[in-house]
Amino acid sequence: MKNISSKLPNAKTTIFTTIGNLARQHNAIDLSQGFPNFEADSKLMRLVTKAMSDGYNQYAPMFGSFPLREAIVQKIKALHGKSYHVEKEITITVGATQAIYTAITAFVNQGDEVIVFKPAYDCYEPAIAINGGVSILVEMNGDRFKIDWEKFRVRITPKTKMVIINTPHNPSGTLLSKNDMLALQQSLLGTDIILISDEVYEHIVFDDLTHESVSRFPDLASRSIVCGSFGKTFHVTGWKVGYCVAPAELMQEFRKIHQFNVFSVDHPTQRALAQYLQEPKHYLELSDFYQKKRDYFINALNQSSFKVLPSQGTYFQLLDYSALTDENDVSYAQKLITNHRLACIPISVFNIDQKDNQKLRFCFAKTQATLKKAINILNSLK
Repeated sequence: MKNISSKLPNAKTTIFTTIGNLARQHNAIDLSQGFPNFEADSKLMRLVTKAMSDGYNQYAPMFGSFPLREAIVQKIKALHGKSYHVEKEITITVGATQAIYTAITAFVNQGDEVIVFKPAYDCYEPAIAINGGVSILVEMNGDRFKIDWEKFRVRITPKTKMVIINTPHNPSGTLLSKNDMLALQQSLLGTDIILISDEVYEHIVFDDLTHESVSRFPDLASRSIVCGSFGKTFHVTGWKVGYCVAPAELMQEFRKIHQFNVFSVDHPTQRALAQYLQEPKHYLELSDFYQKKRDYFINALNQSSFKVLPSQGTYFQLLDYSALTDENDVSYAQKLITNHRLACIPISVFNIDQKDNQKLRFCFAKTQATLKKAINILNSLK
C-alpha cells in the first residue's frame, strides 16, 4: 500500500467543500454553491411519484428513456433549428459533470492537448489529467471575460485533440456571442478537433440576450458534444440528471464509456421529466424568473461599496470588492464567513495561477428572504 501512485497527486479539497464546511461551522447565509434553497414545481414532484407508482423502477435503457430523449430532441429543434437523431445522437447522463467526464475519457489519450478557457469550472482539468491529457489554458480578458480569438488560434497545435467551452459561463455570468461562435467555428475549420460545449445554464439568460448554442452552427455541431442539465433548469440539482447530444460517430464512442461507467440513469425521474418538458413554459419562463432575482440583488446594492457588472446569464453574480480592501479574495471570502456570516466563492481559484482580480461569486438562486439578509450584510460593509 505504500507504493500507491495517485492519478491526481496535486488535487486538493475543492473550494466548494472548504467554503461549505466553513459556512456550516459559522451558520452563515450560503450564497456560495450553485443550488436553489427553494423547492421545485410540485407538479414535477408528483410526476416522479406517479412514475414510481406506474412501475418505472428498474433500469432505464442505457441511452436513456425514449420519451425523454424525444422531448429533448424536439426542444433543441424548436430552439436552435438543429435535428438530432433520437436513437443515435443523444444520451441521458448522471448530470452534466458525468457527461463531460465521459466525453473527455472517450477521446483524450496520453499527451493529447485540450484547450480550456480560464476562469473555468473545476471539473474539466482533473478529467483531462486522469486521462493523460494536457490542459492548455487560455485566459479570458476584462470584466466581461472576453476571448481573444487570435490568442486562441496560436494555442492550437497538431496535438490539440479537444476544446472545452462554457456558455452561459460559470463563474463569470457572461455569454459567448454569435460573433464569438463564428470565430470559434472559423478557427476549427479543417481540423479534427472535438468540441465540448458545457451549456448547463442554457435557459438562464438575461436582458433579452440570446444563448448561442453550438447546435446553431453547422460546423461546430458536426464536431461537438453539447452537455445540458435538468438540475440547473428545474431547481433539482440533487437529482443529477443531464444529457448530451452529438453526431452519431462521436456518440458511439461516448456510449462505450458511458455503459461501463454508470450504464443508466434514474428511471422514474426520466419519465417525469419527459412529461414535464411537454410544456415549454417550464423552461422558457426561467430567464424571467431568475432575472427578477438578479435585478433585486444588484439593485439593492446600488449604494454599496461593491462594483457590480450585471450577470448576463447563469444564477451567479460577481461583485468586485476592490474599493473595500486590498486583501486577496480567498482570505476576504473566509473573513465574510467568520466575521459577517455570509458565504460566497472567491474567483481566483478558477484562474490561471490563482490570479486574484478581487472578485467574489454570489449565487442568487435563493428565496427573497435569504437574498435580503445577504444584501443587508453586503450594504453594511465599508
